[in-house]
Amino acid sequence: MVVEVKTRSGDAFGTPLEGVGARKRHALMAAAAEYRALSEWRGPIHYAVVGVTIHEQKFEVELIEDPFG
Repeated sequence: MVVEVKTRSGDAFGTPLEGVGARKRHALMAAAAEYRALSEWRGPIHYAVVGVTIHEQKFEVELIEDPFG
């Protein structure tokens, strides 16, 4: 599984999950393709995005599995 973790200290620039757009998606897929080639992995590759927002001393965590499907 390929996991992208984005952290933000607030929502002023959008949520952490909004920070994973097309450019990041292409980078993750390229990294997965490279891993597949180097390791000779032939199984499925799954993706997940974890968004972490820090509010003072508290963490808000959100998980999205298969965000590009």
